[in-house]
Amino acid sequence: MTDYVDAGEAVPHKTLSAVKGQAPQVSNVDYERIQNAASEPHNWITYYGTYDAQRHSRLDQINKDTVKRLSPAWVFQAGSTGLHSGSSTYSFEASPLVVDGVMFVSGPEGKVWAIDGKTGEELWRYKHASPYDVSLCCGNVNRGVAVGHGKVYMYTLNAHLIALDAETGDLVWDVTNGDVRAGESGSVAPLIVKDKVIVGSAGGEFGVRGHLDAFDAQTGERQWRCYTVPKPGEPGSETWPDDGEAWQRGGANCWITPSYDPELELLFQGTGNPAPDFDGGVREGDNLYTDSTVAIDVNTGEIRWHYQFTPHDLWDYDSTMENLLFDAPDGRKLLAHADKNGYFFVLDRTNGELVRVFPFVDRITWGDISPDGKVTPKVYPDEEGVPVHFWPGPAGGKEWTHMAYSPNTGLIYVPVQEVGATATRRRREFKESIPYWGAGVAVDLDDHYGFVAAIDPLTGEEKWRWRNEYPMCASTLTTAGGLVFQGTPTGEFVALDEQTGEKLWSFQCGSGHHSSPMSYSIDGRQYIAVPTGWGGWVEGFLPGLLGAAAGDALFVFALPEN
Repeated sequence: MTDYVDAGEAVPHKTLSAVKGQAPQVSNVDYERIQNAASEPHNWITYYGTYDAQRHSRLDQINKDTVKRLSPAWVFQAGSTGLHSGSSTYSFEASPLVVDGVMFVSGPEGKVWAIDGKTGEELWRYKHASPYDVSLCCGNVNRGVAVGHGKVYMYTLNAHLIALDAETGDLVWDVTNGDVRAGESGSVAPLIVKDKVIVGSAGGEFGVRGHLDAFDAQTGERQWRCYTVPKPGEPGSETWPDDGEAWQRGGANCWITPSYDPELELLFQGTGNPAPDFDGGVREGDNLYTDSTVAIDVNTGEIRWHYQFTPHDLWDYDSTMENLLFDAPDGRKLLAHADKNGYFFVLDRTNGELVRVFPFVDRITWGDISPDGKVTPKVYPDEEGVPVHFWPGPAGGKEWTHMAYSPNTGLIYVPVQEVGATATRRRREFKESIPYWGAGVAVDLDDHYGFVAAIDPLTGEEKWRWRNEYPMCASTLTTAGGLVFQGTPTGEFVALDEQTGEKLWSFQCGSGHHSSPMSYSIDGRQYIAVPTGWGGWVEGFLPGLLGAAAGDALFVFALPEN
């Protein structure tokens, strides 16, 4: 393993009088149990709920008829004190997990908690310290934990993978997986597959080389590393300049959790933009495997196939976003991906073959993608100092937050952003740990809106949309109760009818939403949990709301008990 600068140390917080210091023992979560997660809908035991990333709950106590009586059951406040790594965002961006009544959730500042899912009582907490000057693109945030093998796994801002005892919160092991001084960082929720913990790197904005890693879940020993930018001589290296430098700084980071097909034993990982952003003159070629979905053999870390959505990206169109797995009526194994570039892709997940591509946003000016997948760029920042405006902007038609699938309707519900930006190319020399951006960017302050789109992935037809004044910047959740849950930038948490898009219920949470709701049940009572917080890269997707109400509260809703 490579030696890295080990910056920061883990600091347990066990002395607070309001914290019990121990969670009830949870039943062991192993690979078999995660594979069958859909069979225990009272829990939410992996990041997307299930390996296929459908973000669907089979619980139906809260439904179209009862949702109007939904009200807060409890609220958990993360709190924020002292100095922080990078920008102080005070923001939840996580999806909570629930195992046998215990909720596990991560938040800003390297914190992770075990919480009583019924009462909101804090059972234990852990804080991982990282240096104050760590180089971060998009705020002091974390997108979640993994639970399994009696442990809670968290990937930290300063690129450590840590394992905690699930019952006590005590540190079991701590391994370093990146060079924080070079700009590598971590915010992804780990994924447990077999005896492995899978995590992807962040930091492409600083000119680092992206990678996905697998660690032994018991010992923390690295089992394999898959670099997402090939070195000279490897497949795909011909798409980079042969100068010995560009590929080493190529980006393609894996900062969103992959989906997984146990039958194929393939991870489906989205990759980020090439570095430097916007300036393609120093990285001629398609720049594989940036802006791609790569199918990775979970046993070896080898890339089995890839599909690149935006070759030679000049618009900051990361494709890290989720790859949702579903099967066609004829049994064909498919993968759905709504890309930042404004196009929705359906692929055959066995081989990466394009099945269908169509736009899911209203305004696309950067270029065109034909039905056969041919990409034709039209507008991009190609002259030094000359501003160029394009839609979608760098935050994309859909940001990192996730869409959801309903097996009841066969539809995918997509949170859509309609916002453009102006980029002005400014060539920058590479310097370690300094942002490696090739343009100045100004995101539109007005002329924006958003909507939730109900899309049939088999035809490309939009069945309905629920329009909002502002771009939709949070994940969706579907339930067997016929509902679609979605948070808005202005704080409302809404429930929509999955068949019509009619708003059936809403609650004002007091802060914009930029995270992922989920559902679970305890003693026969269904809960809907949604972390809130308005932080991260707000200037990149909605700068007009930079001064909006921000917070770090976790709201949990349920029907009245009587």
